[in-house]
Amino acid sequence: MSHSAPTPSHDWDRRAFIGFLAASPIAGGLPEVARRILAAPAQQQHALITEAGQALEVFDFESAAQNKMPPAHWAYVATGVDNEDTLRANRTGFQRFGLRARRLIDVSRMDLGITLFGQQFDSPVFICPTGSNKLAHAEGEVAVARAAKAKNTLQMLSTVATTSIEDAIAARGAPVWYQLYPPRDWEACKKMVKRVEAAGSTVLVLTADLNPGSDRITLDRGRRADTRKCETCHESAGGGRGGGLGDMKRKPMFDGLGPDMLPYTYPSVTWELIKKLRDTVKMRIIVKGIATREDAALAIKHGLDGVYVSNHGGRADDGGRSSIETLPEIVAEVKSRVPVLFDSGVRRGTDVVKALALGADAVGIGRPYLWGLGAFGQPGVEKVLDLIRVETITAMRHVGATSVKSIPRSAVVASGRG
Repeated sequence: MSHSAPTPSHDWDRRAFIGFLAASPIAGGLPEVARRILAAPAQQQHALITEAGQALEVFDFESAAQNKMPPAHWAYVATGVDNEDTLRANRTGFQRFGLRARRLIDVSRMDLGITLFGQQFDSPVFICPTGSNKLAHAEGEVAVARAAKAKNTLQMLSTVATTSIEDAIAARGAPVWYQLYPPRDWEACKKMVKRVEAAGSTVLVLTADLNPGSDRITLDRGRRADTRKCETCHESAGGGRGGGLGDMKRKPMFDGLGPDMLPYTYPSVTWELIKKLRDTVKMRIIVKGIATREDAALAIKHGLDGVYVSNHGGRADDGGRSSIETLPEIVAEVKSRVPVLFDSGVRRGTDVVKALALGADAVGIGRPYLWGLGAFGQPGVEKVLDLIRVETITAMRHVGATSVKSIPRSAVVASGRG
């Protein structure tokens, strides 16, 4: 699929896509959330923004990005799995927690800085690893890295990024953490992680939640409706799920690994992989996708350096449990022995403060920065980070906290909603 800037010709593709959904005999069974995220941007209640500085909230970028991106590319960003219950739950889950406001506290001086594994960042909000950023903008992960540098924000790079770890670190001007989908062949995996370490990455983020597989129906519908010649970028760009070797030519982290590199997620992966990785690299290792106290305990048992609470933004399983609801039990199990990172469904500064109050040490965003990237490139990503930062400061002031470490557990309570 083309990585060039969208042109007005995409409007016809988009109208065809919406018409396809409306006319389809299965449209009535399409999940409500899928109908919403694939609906025409013109249905919104306010005008599309035309530059990053006009945005009042991150959702302004959602419609702006959708207006520019081709149907299949937008569907990749928007998709959940199956009925998309988990995707929806990630947002409604935050409604089940309320923030307790405190008054007459001096909150004139605010400090949002955090330190993770010796690296200092100006915000507890980090950039989650997401694949194929060039589908949103021609500069892809490099534009994201430059935005992260401008805001001194932690960036994680996906194994299936369309930019190499070397180029991302060069653009960031500091270490970028590497999210690992381990190739099936161990020698290929070892070669990959040694390359990552040699490039200067300091933390390996092993993703564990996609190994059983995922069924991304909204993405498949977007592919079917896209009338462009996708073979330009995808040699094996049929409409089927899972892609193929041809798609990997866009993924520089697989260069030189050979045919055994695929699939990069598979159900036979176990905790034994941790020992192999430990024996291969000196990087810190954390596991992403932890959703229960039992697996948090196993992460500690296997000597992991951190626990990453996530359900892949509703893109892994469709069990319908939000990531924010899983956070308290995992924090209780970890008992501050290692850092706890969190993502999935974060859109507001209040979401960030709720997660921090529940025990997260850092909070990640995925789709919001992709919306900013798709709409306006690097300036869009920077503005998304600015908006969430301002909202986070406001929410912290209302709970009486002047630093991330001073946000008390008592700041968040069950709201009875959701």
